[in-house]
Amino acid sequence: MLYALVLLPLVGALCAWIVPDNRLRPITLPAVATVHLALTALLLVNTPPPSPGGWIWLDPLGKVVLLCISLLFTVCAYYAVGYLSYRQERSNRVLCMGLLVCLSAMGLVTMTQHLGLLWVALETTTVSMAPLIYFNRNARSIEATWKYLLLCSVGIGLALLGLLFLAYSTYVAHRDATLLLGPLMLSARELNPGWLHAAAIFLLVGYGSKMGLAPLHAWKPDAYGEAPGLVGALLAGGLVNCAFLSILRVYQICLASGTELAFFQDALVGMGLISMAFAAVFMAHQADFKRMLAYSSVEHVGILAIGLGLGKGALYGALFHLLNNGLTKGVLFLSSGNIHRSYGNKTTDVVKGALARLPWSGGLFLAGFIAITGSPPFSPFISEYTIVSNAFIDGRHLVGWLFLLFLVIVFIGMALTVLPMVMGTPPAGLEPSDYEDRLLTVGPPFLMMAIILLLGIWPPAFLVSLLTEGAAMLGVQP
Repeated sequence: MLYALVLLPLVGALCAWIVPDNRLRPITLPAVATVHLALTALLLVNTPPPSPGGWIWLDPLGKVVLLCISLLFTVCAYYAVGYLSYRQERSNRVLCMGLLVCLSAMGLVTMTQHLGLLWVALETTTVSMAPLIYFNRNARSIEATWKYLLLCSVGIGLALLGLLFLAYSTYVAHRDATLLLGPLMLSARELNPGWLHAAAIFLLVGYGSKMGLAPLHAWKPDAYGEAPGLVGALLAGGLVNCAFLSILRVYQICLASGTELAFFQDALVGMGLISMAFAAVFMAHQADFKRMLAYSSVEHVGILAIGLGLGKGALYGALFHLLNNGLTKGVLFLSSGNIHRSYGNKTTDVVKGALARLPWSGGLFLAGFIAITGSPPFSPFISEYTIVSNAFIDGRHLVGWLFLLFLVIVFIGMALTVLPMVMGTPPAGLEPSDYEDRLLTVGPPFLMMAIILLLGIWPPAFLVSLLTEGAAMLGVQP
């Protein structure tokens, strides 16, 4: 059943390529996504044992990421049917096929225990998403696509060097060279510390660039700003989580080594604070609301890095925030796509009074802003509070105060962009649009918003147990 998570989307991608009708083709997305989500639910309850050789196993960390990816993709798939009905002027064959190939690769990322195969799957997500950023086919989108490909490929190349250093450290230690996670963790204390240290640096920088940690985030504002909303949602909530899972695998090896963990944690906290600082600076008076969401993503990958770097109780908060950020970004990108479609513009000079022009999309965008800035009662408040409170509990007061300072600055910066967008009245003389809020374009983000509210008020017991098991794998006993 695990292999079905990889093979099913590939079969769907083939069907999307074969279907000739531009209107019927998007239906393959929700059809595949619904089955994929059902398979995910079954696997969370009845997880198969590791495959022979140990290459494939869905452990608790993989389960958390898989749950977020499958749920987010399903919501985006239903949204895509409504969105693409307005985009009949160009073929959606590459878009539909690329989304499903990316889903297959992301599924493989969550279940592989071989770091080389994980690298291949992560690179596949990079390649499959590149044509989707270029969907609008203009000068700015092709520039964003090349920047995304160049910077992410450089990062992935650095990660490959890190894997080579890691494998060589086993050779120097007179062990069988391997990139399987289990054997690496068992022999971690015997690995050559110099080569292991170099591997950790290259892997953090490489996967950090894919994740969008500052100062390796330069591809994000352009890619998020020019891609369709549903592609931006999967970039921010899917690919970011896959890259973070890759960093979690490196963290597990550093934890098992007993010597590299402190260095790796300090590097994560440092890069996390730098990411939040960059977001706080560049989000102020950001006129392009989709680029604003890109800098919000930079902020939240910084929060994930800080939670992982602090360790102990903050690990639970980091894993919970992985889910919260992915779903909330889905709400923001899908609703922002609706607003962009209606106004034909994504700058605050033109986009005003969205609540009056698009009550549902404008309301969802406002609710998403409240949630993503860590306001109660939404679930990002719980995960961010868990991280920052553990910073103070562990005596990391400077980290805690800087964390809170950047949160305040980001809140103010986003408010200066979001509130003028949604409040007031639309500009006089604004041209009428063929877009209007419909069930398939507002229902999916509304469902995610309801889930975010539910997780903030009453997180289900199975999710709490899953997050606890994941945190235990990172060194925190339940």
